[in-house]
Amino acid sequence: MRLLWQRSGMLQKLMLQRKHYRRWLATTTASARGNGQEEKYNARYKWRKPECKAEMLLYGVCWTGGLGLAYFLLSQRGESEAKLDDEALARLWHITVRKDLPTYKAEQVEQHNAPDKRIWVTFGLGVYDVTEFAENHPGGDKIMMAAGSAIDPFWAIYQQHNTLEVLELLESFRIGNLEGVTVANTDEELGSPWAQEPKRHALLKPASKRPFNAEPPIGLLAEKFYTPNELFYVRNHLPVPVLAPEEYELEIDAGGGEQKEPLTLTLAQIKALPKHTVTAAIMCGGNRRSEMTSIKAVKGLSWGAGAVGNAKWSGARLCDLLREQGVQPNESMHVIFEGADLDPTSHPYGASIPLSKALDPRGDVILAYEMNDNPLTRDHGYPIRVIVPGTVGARNVKWLTRIVVADHESDSHWQQNDYKGFSPSTDWDTVDFGKADAIQAMPVTSAICTPLPGERVKVNPQDGYITVRGYAWSGGGRKILRVDLTGDAGQTWHVAELEQEDAPDGRHYGWSLWTARLPITKDQQEQEQVEIWAKAVDSAYNVQPEKFEHIWNLRGVLANAYHKVKVKLA
Repeated sequence: MRLLWQRSGMLQKLMLQRKHYRRWLATTTASARGNGQEEKYNARYKWRKPECKAEMLLYGVCWTGGLGLAYFLLSQRGESEAKLDDEALARLWHITVRKDLPTYKAEQVEQHNAPDKRIWVTFGLGVYDVTEFAENHPGGDKIMMAAGSAIDPFWAIYQQHNTLEVLELLESFRIGNLEGVTVANTDEELGSPWAQEPKRHALLKPASKRPFNAEPPIGLLAEKFYTPNELFYVRNHLPVPVLAPEEYELEIDAGGGEQKEPLTLTLAQIKALPKHTVTAAIMCGGNRRSEMTSIKAVKGLSWGAGAVGNAKWSGARLCDLLREQGVQPNESMHVIFEGADLDPTSHPYGASIPLSKALDPRGDVILAYEMNDNPLTRDHGYPIRVIVPGTVGARNVKWLTRIVVADHESDSHWQQNDYKGFSPSTDWDTVDFGKADAIQAMPVTSAICTPLPGERVKVNPQDGYITVRGYAWSGGGRKILRVDLTGDAGQTWHVAELEQEDAPDGRHYGWSLWTARLPITKDQQEQEQVEIWAKAVDSAYNVQPEKFEHIWNLRGVLANAYHKVKVKLA
C-alpha cells in the first residue's frame, strides 16, 4: 500500500501553487465571512494590542534608532507567525464558499461513488474529485467508504490530515461547493469522538493532540526507576473509549482448543484469578524518531527519547487462561488482541503476537488491571490491557475486549502495514509491507536524560568530571550488561553504573537506569563544549549501531543508534 507522502512529486507541484491558493483563498475567505465573522477574523490576525509591553519596547527601539535590531526581532517573529497563519487559514478553506466554482446538491455527489463514475467526496462546504488520488491514499481502500459522501467524520478521528500540506493537496482537488450545508465545529460537539478525552498532566509534551500522543520531559525520565503513571508516555491511535467497569466483558476465542465456545469474562472474574506482577518497560516503535528524521525525512510522529516508560504491571496470566481453554503449543499459531478503540468504520485497533510467547510462563504476558499498584488510567487502557513484556508497545493492546487464537496474524493496519522495518534503500515507491515481518521484540537502546542538549554543565573542579544519567533497555527480556559513554568521539570509553532489577536473563523486562562520571579534558574545557555519546550492550552482546545513516528506514522505527548530546561546559 502506498501512502500519501509517497506522492512527493505531486506535492512538489502543489508547492508551486501555494501562493496562488493562499492569495486567492485569503481573499475569498475574507469576503465570504459576513455576519460579524470578518470582524472576528481581523481581531484574530491583527497585530497584538498596542499596550503589549513587548511590542511597545520593539517600537521604542525603532523610534530611538535601533531599526536594525527591531527589524530583525519583528521579522523573526513574523516568519513564525506567518507559518501559523498559513495553516490557520488553510483550516478555513473547507468552510469557505468559493464563488469561482459551481454548487452541487448532496444527491449529485452521491452519484459519484466509484472510479468509473468519478470519486467525489465532501469536506465541510467543499466538493472534491479525488479519483486520481484514491489508489494512492494512505488508508488504502478506506477512502472508498467516503466515496459519494463526507470525509468529515473520518478526518475528525484521523487528525494527521490537518496539516498545511494535506489541506493544500485536498484543495487542489476541489471542484465545487456543497449546497445547503451549515458547518459545525466538530471539536465542540457533544457527539465528537474527542469529546470525552481524559485530562493529562501538564508536563506531557504532545507529539499530536488528536489522537493524543505525548512524552514526558526527557530530563525527568531517569529520576525514578518506576515511571510515575501520570508521566508515562501516551500512545493512542484512535479516540480513548469510555468503558464502565460493571459492563466490561472480555471475550476469549480459543479457536481450535478443546473448549469450542468462546469464554466471556467480566472485570470481577479477571480480578478473581491469581494475580501476577511483572516489571516491564513499554517503548513505542517510533521512540527517538526525531533523531532519525534529522538524517533524512521519515513519516511519523516526531518522538524524542521519551516515548518509553517503566512500570510494575499486575493482572492475570494469559498462559493460564489459554491452557484452561485447551490451547496447545503450536509454533505456527498466533494470538490476536482487539481493543475497544474504534475507527470510523467500527474496526478496532488490533495486533497479534506468536502463540509461543503467549503460552510461555516465562513470557509473563498478563491481562493487566494495575499499573504501579494503582488501577490503570484511561490513557493506559482502563480497565484491562494486555502487557507483552519485551515487545514493541504496539502489541500491548489497551482497552482489551477480545482475544482470538488463530492460524494467522491480526489483519489490522497496525500489524500488516505499519510497525515494520526496512532497508535504508527502500523508499515509498519500492516498499512492500507484505514482505516484511512485524516488529515484536525491540532492539537494544539507550538514551541520555541529563544533561540536556545545549545545557550548560559545570565541570567538577576537583576531579574534572561531569555526571551523566539515562536509561537503557533491550527487548525480548535481554538484560543490559553495560552502558558505555565517551566524550571524545570514541577514543576513550567509560562504563556507567547500572540500577536494575535482579531478574534472570530472558525475563529482564524492565529498563536499567544508569549513571556515569565522564572525565572532561583541559582541551575540552577550553573549547567550552563536548558531545557525549552513549551506547548499551545487552546479554546477547548486541550493541547499538553508531550512526542513523546505517539504520534509517522510511517509517522511522527501531531508532536505536548511539544517543549523542552536545552540551556547553562551565
